[in-house]
Amino acid sequence: MSKLDDETKAELLTFLVVGQLFAFARSGDWLRTDHLIESAQIWLSSNGAACDWLERARLVEACRVVAIAALDMPFPQLETDLVQLFNLDGGWFLDYRQPVVRQIHQMCVSHLFRNTSLT
Repeated sequence: MSKLDDETKAELLTFLVVGQLFAFARSGDWLRTDHLIESAQIWLSSNGAACDWLERARLVEACRVVAIAALDMPFPQLETDLVQLFNLDGGWFLDYRQPVVRQIHQMCVSHLFRNTSLT
């Protein structure tokens, strides 16, 4: 199985972090590991990408670190605002026109750059 390129890793990590923050905003709880792994697999399938289990596991772990760091930024709390983070035309794809999604993506890029074992 091929490794993900840096941008694909950043996009998958962004998706996982937004998912974590979405769950935390709705329930006050983080997503369980099995939910994160399933989310990663769904994202990979939806985007025509593939990676091995170790790369997926590293990104799942990284999403926890980035999500905790992102708690300091303003993140939507209301259901109607949370749903706007996604472009729902044809699936649950992140809407990069939303400033908070772009900020989280930049945090993910920075995290991946600092942690070269993930790249």
